[in-house]
Amino acid sequence: MLRHDVPVRRDLNQIACDHGFDFHIIDNEIYWDESRAYRFTLRQIEEQIEKPTAELHQMCLEIVDRAIKDEHILEQLAIPPLYWDAIAESWRSKDPTLYGRMDFVWCGNAPVKLLEYNADTPTSLYEAAYFQWLWLEDARRSGAIPRDADQYNAIQERLISRFAELYRPEPFYFCCCEDSDEDRTTVLYLQDCAEQAGQETRFLYLEELGLGVGGVLTDLNDNVIQRAFKLYPLEWMMRDDNGPLLRKRREQWIEPLWKSILSNKGLMPLLWRVFPRHPNLLPAWFDGERPCIQAGASCVRKPIFSREGGNVTIFDGHQQVMEHADGDYADEPMIYQAFQPLPRFGNSYTLVGSWIVDDEACGMGIREDNTLITKDTSRFIPHYISG
Repeated sequence: MLRHDVPVRRDLNQIACDHGFDFHIIDNEIYWDESRAYRFTLRQIEEQIEKPTAELHQMCLEIVDRAIKDEHILEQLAIPPLYWDAIAESWRSKDPTLYGRMDFVWCGNAPVKLLEYNADTPTSLYEAAYFQWLWLEDARRSGAIPRDADQYNAIQERLISRFAELYRPEPFYFCCCEDSDEDRTTVLYLQDCAEQAGQETRFLYLEELGLGVGGVLTDLNDNVIQRAFKLYPLEWMMRDDNGPLLRKRREQWIEPLWKSILSNKGLMPLLWRVFPRHPNLLPAWFDGERPCIQAGASCVRKPIFSREGGNVTIFDGHQQVMEHADGDYADEPMIYQAFQPLPRFGNSYTLVGSWIVDDEACGMGIREDNTLITKDTSRFIPHYISG
């Protein structure tokens, strides 16, 4: 994995505008950063990213199978008992899933280490699947990168294929909250993929959902919603006033209820418990359990429902705070994980996001930040394969 400077397209702002990339600049700061690129070899991608992603995903599915049979695990994950039976039924019924993203730390000279699995509402999808590929085509034409360069990126192809597999005659709703350009772009992109797969789709803000007779969900025209993709966390849905309706399983939600086990940071100590010393895992434990690391080693504290680095704290071996990110999750249960520093290039720390669609590893996105904690504003950097 090498990083090098590349020329920025002179008409980048117009290109982003033409393709609906409304958040390539966030708060007057660069989010999409094509002034540099990461170069990988095909062997690095296949052996160091794709292969461990596939193996880890299967391990995660085993955790789901164990969790639905063990109330103690569900308690540790802070999943309300009200939903335990519905989650188990969702898993046993094989309710379909769409996608997820594993976040890795990789320094190039050792196996990747899984930091967390964004299995319910992962973002940076549009950038990784679509806009990154546009950059590759332009960069090859301009000579900024080798003309025979490739990219680890079959994400869009797999999404369209998956939506084709999920075909049903009734409309497929795509939902997000009103106040996020990033969420809206992600959802509209997925809606476009579904339409390419032959689905009839409709867009709806979550704030526009209605409640019909008998507790059915409706759109603005009082049509009953039978299936929907939502970019809204399952744990938030469970806490909403209408959350108990999830137990009736009238709607087919993407992602399904069983994904609440995988989208929880508590997944990390569960993986370490079942697969101790696995080369792609870091020691992890729940708050209150005996630490899995030697005294004096650095560790990271994470709220189990944290997103975009919120309320994550890194401690050194003397339990002094090395890094902290503010957020809205300070009152959530915590887990601890052994600290593995992200590789540093100049003043930036690099995180690898490995994408999974329908249980298949299929692409990658890279984020950079000036701190050790990756956040929603962390820069997205394109990559390519050569050699």
